[in-house]
Formats: sequence, C-alpha cells, structure tokens
Amino acid sequence: MSDIFDKEKRSAIMRRVKSSKNTSTELKLISIFKENDIKGWRRGSKVEGKPDFVFKCGKIAVFTDGCFWHGHKCRNTTPKDNGGYWTAKIIRNKKRDKDIAEYLKQSGWQVIRIWECELKNKNRTKLLLKLSPIVKNQPIK
Repeated sequence: MSDIFDKEKRSAIMRRVKSSKNTSTELKLISIFKENDIKGWRRGSKVEGKPDFVFKCGKIAVFTDGCFWHGHKCRNTTPKDNGGYWTAKIIRNKKRDKDIAEYLKQSGWQVIRIWECELKNKNRTKLLLKLSPIVKNQPIK
C-alpha cells in the first residue's frame, strides 16, 4: 500500500511523533533494583533532563537508553531507508545526552547511563558494577 502523503509531509509528521513511555527497559531495570534490594528510586522526577530514575538521597540520576536511539556501539546499524535522517537524529540524541549529563554533573549530580544491551542477563555483572554507586548509598540494614 502506498503512502497517502508525499515524502516531505510524511517526514514532517514523523518528526512530531514523540515517545510517551519507554517502559520496557525501565521495567527491566526496576526488576533488577528489586532483585538486588535497591531502594530509594523515583520515576517521573522534575530533575532537569528527565532522568528515568532519580535517587535524591545521593543525587544520582539514572538514564536507561535504547542502544539504537542513542547510538551505542553494540548496534552498528543504520536503516537503509532515509539513512541520513537517522544518522542526524542519533547524533542529535547523543549531543543532548552529553549536554544533559554535563549540566547534571555541574549541578552536583552523579549520572549513570544504562544501555539497553546491559540489561540482558549475560551482562548482569557489568550492570551491577555500574550500579555500585547506588548500592553504596543504600541505608544499612
């Protein structure tokens, strides 16, 4: 079935589509938090840059990023159709990620960026090591 819009109109429509919830990676990280008895996280915080999780006690911001959308090296793929658009979009995403992380660091926050591929069971040790600043900040039982 052919598109009812021309290429420019379809592109303009697609640019206006914004993600409402990236829940699959976040839900997976929540289950990892629960498995490892990591407490004190909040979602939907008003912290600049909209981190996925915030640990206010330790001023730790956690972002869970999709490997494709944020240009992680584990996925060296670019769609064949409209490759220039996707390359530019990923470059913009990476720049925004870097700017937000820098802003938060200058504001006294520690930033942890969790990649989608790190949520796989085979990468659990690496992930838990990355989360160690949070674990160190947990109240003693």
